[in-house]
Amino acid sequence: MTGTEPISAIRFPRAEPPPFGAPIEIAPGVLWLRLPLPYALDHVNIFLFEEEGGWAVFDTGLSDDPVYEAWEQVLNRHLGGRPITRVVVSHFHPDHVGMAGWLCERFGAPLHMPQAEYLYSRLLQSLPATARTEDPPFYRALGMSAEDIQRILNSGKRYLQRASGLPPSYHRMIAGESVAFGNRTWQILTGGGHAPEQAMLWCRDDRLFLSADQVLARISPNVSVFEVEPDADPLGLYLASLAAVRETVSDEVLVLPGHNLAFHGLHERIAQLIHHHEHRCSLIIAACKDTALTCRELVPALFHRKLDPHTLSFALGETLAHLNYLVKRDRLRAATADGVVRYRTI
Repeated sequence: MTGTEPISAIRFPRAEPPPFGAPIEIAPGVLWLRLPLPYALDHVNIFLFEEEGGWAVFDTGLSDDPVYEAWEQVLNRHLGGRPITRVVVSHFHPDHVGMAGWLCERFGAPLHMPQAEYLYSRLLQSLPATARTEDPPFYRALGMSAEDIQRILNSGKRYLQRASGLPPSYHRMIAGESVAFGNRTWQILTGGGHAPEQAMLWCRDDRLFLSADQVLARISPNVSVFEVEPDADPLGLYLASLAAVRETVSDEVLVLPGHNLAFHGLHERIAQLIHHHEHRCSLIIAACKDTALTCRELVPALFHRKLDPHTLSFALGETLAHLNYLVKRDRLRAATADGVVRYRTI
């Protein structure tokens, strides 16, 4: 996730997040829980909603020891001895779905999830643990060396396996339908780009919007192309999703996001995110004006810091997302030679 933006028009009801493992009330009957992540982005937000018989939870955190310990602290000290009654997961990324299997099994709680996100999570969790050793054409086409390809593949396996499994059945979340959740009625929205069918929930009556990772206050979610669909246009899907959210959801909502602080100013933040990606497209067009460049050569045009293998994999995917977006709109030309794709401004 990248792209720190000006936030002068964004308002924060709380200037500081809750401590890890110690939820605070952010709205009536709504607890804001922050769980740790072992990455540069060091946290994920979880929201718990009081309802009859216990607590419904939106997203779950990564499956690792610090998060298990944090959840035990929450369950034993902060929920009044009441159980988790249902688990709602926005998308397949491990920091959101990682503890879903554990929570569902422990409490016999049903799982609610969009179909694409549930199935993709099941697929990724079924992959063998051994790292790949081949030199995939997808990465060669980006202009990567064999050594860098292997480092990225080894890094990615560890990330994708930080999940506690999923129950064998679930309740499908469908865009446009409503779901009763935490003594409120929510409209289901879904959006692509960051994930195939990421779920967001809007409570019109109480002016609450669970935006997951689609709209964040301080950073842009990672929007990437991956090997499984090399010609995908996730940036186009993401920008279309932002436009749809702005058209559908009132600007008066309190946004409860997957990362960063809860905030007011949804429509302004959407405008900032759209501008952010337009600016990144302009940087790529300028870089390719006089010479044809590979995706790997274009990464520094968007990312100005040193990248470890884990972060580099996301940077490559996001750079390629911008390249595919520009090629599909006839703003760049792509040419392949010796299995490597190079891009030049038209």
